[in-house]
Formats: sequence, C-alpha cells, structure tokens
Amino acid sequence: MRHRGFKMLAFVVLVVGFLVLAQTSEAQQKRFLSIATGGTGGVYFPYGGALASLITKNIPNTEATAEVTAASVANMRLLHTKKSDLAFTLADTLYDAVNGLAAFKTDPGSAIKAFALASLYSNFTHLVTVEGRGINALADVKGKRVSVGSPASGTEIIAMRILEAIGLDAAKDIRQEKLGVAESVAAIKDNKIDAFFWSGGLPTAAVTDLANTPNLKMVLIDVTPALAKLQEKFGKDLYVKGAIAKTAYKTANDIPTIVVLNVLVVRDGLENDLAYAITKLMFDKRDDLLKVHPVVNELTLESAVDGSPAVFHPGAIKFYCEKKAWPKADDCK
Repeated sequence: MRHRGFKMLAFVVLVVGFLVLAQTSEAQQKRFLSIATGGTGGVYFPYGGALASLITKNIPNTEATAEVTAASVANMRLLHTKKSDLAFTLADTLYDAVNGLAAFKTDPGSAIKAFALASLYSNFTHLVTVEGRGINALADVKGKRVSVGSPASGTEIIAMRILEAIGLDAAKDIRQEKLGVAESVAAIKDNKIDAFFWSGGLPTAAVTDLANTPNLKMVLIDVTPALAKLQEKFGKDLYVKGAIAKTAYKTANDIPTIVVLNVLVVRDGLENDLAYAITKLMFDKRDDLLKVHPVVNELTLESAVDGSPAVFHPGAIKFYCEKKAWPKADDCK
C-alpha cells in the first residue's frame, strides 16, 4: 500500500510539474505591449485604448495596454527607453526626435530611432478662452494667465513656437501654466487661467465640455498669424493652415488654425510580424476604432503612408504593398 501511495504521489507531482511548465511556457510566449497615449481628456487615450483592446482580442498571445502619459515628447522618450512599444506622437515632435533636435538634444544618444506604422489624423491647434477675459486675438495673450499644455507634450512645443513666432517670450510675457487639456478646462472654469493652448483632434471631449458649460461662452482664437514664421523656420510640411469647423464645437464660424499630423510609431526592434499584424488590424477593424472617435475617418490607405518624418517599419510596408498603397514600387519587390 505504501508503495502504491508513493506512486500516486509521484504521479500528482508529475502532473503539477507539467501544468506549471505549461503555464510558464505560455507566459514566456505571450507578448505584452505598452501603448503610450496622452491625457484622459484628449484623443490619444481613447484611440490607444481601442487599439489595445483590438490587439489583445485579435493577435494571438499578445496583450496590449494603453498608458496615460504627458503625450508626444514623453511618448518618444518612453519608446527610446523601450518602456513603451507603440506611441502616438505629433509629426513635429517626431521630426525633432528622429533628428535629435529641440527637446531631444540632451537625451542620451540624442536622436531616437522609431518607425512609423501609419499617419493617423490631423491635430488642430486650439487657443481657447472665454468671453470677458480680454483675449480677442493671438497677441492679446500677452500678460495673461495661459496654459501652454502638459510638460513634455506636443501641445507645449507648438504653444512655445507660436508665442516665439509672434515675438513673445513665454517666460516673461505670459503668466505661464503647464496643464493638460482636462486640467486647463477646469482651471478656466474656476477663473485660474484666462486661456489655454491645446493641440488635438476634432472634437476634443474636454473642449466640448467647456463649450457646453452654462454661463460661460467659449471663444476660439485664430492662431494663424504665427504660421508664416513657423513655416519659415521649420518648413512648410510640418505646419499647415487649416480650420476648426464650426460643427466641431458649434461655434458661429470656422476658426482658422494651424494643423499638425499625428503618427503612430513603434520602438526599434519591434518584430516584423507584429508590426504587420497591428497595421493590418487597424484597417481590418477600422469600424471598431471609429466607434471610439470620429477622427478615425481620416485613416485611409492613401493618407496612412503620407507625411511621416520617421521611416516606415518593414512590417507596415509589407501590408501597404499587399494593398497596393505603398508609393515606392521598388520596396514591394
């Protein structure tokens, strides 16, 4: 009986050991992806959350998570240190990152190696105030309490460059705050700031909230007086003229503004098969992404391959070649 008991114990130990090994093997095979997005009041976070959900549900042995971040600049640094695998970023920030310029001059290794999967949608520069704060034109921000966006965000870069372009020193000529869009809306409601900059897709939920706030009349300011200087300094591809349509926030008129492209990028070393699968998934499940935000309407095969300052990942190129959307035929041979 004792011998039989030892046999049974040995069998149980063997089975438990096998199950532990199987679970360990499965865990080792599973890939975990971090997607760097932005603040909760913008477009990056819901877009990234929807993409993470699609990746987890549709790509075998892969689990993705959307991370709240300070947005573009921070995202590129997270990508560089491989703390994130995918990232949303503005094209001007991406240009600086891959060339080791501006905010990235002092980073270890300076230039950041990143690869594009798709150009996604346009960001519209908002300068938001409310009636009664004495701001009716871009130059009127002088001397006012103004948020220039979260530290290490693409909004902060654009805001600083716009102020410089019209001859203002952000350190001296405004009373500067550095708040995300949701925090900026709360601050302007509480009369703690007079205006805020925001670079985002249309509509941005937090700005919509301000537009619908009783007893406050939101005003959007034309920032295009800065455009010529921006294009003179940075070229005509990164900053272009556009308009915030009156339908976005139910304003009386379209508001002229400065537009910058958004790009989805991945870290150096991301596997070709994974880059291909994610790019394909975005188009196969485009309707699911569209349920999250209307900016997904801008994602097309033609627009996705245009305008990125970073080179495209080979896995993404393979997908676009299959769809006959890649502009360089030689890359598809």
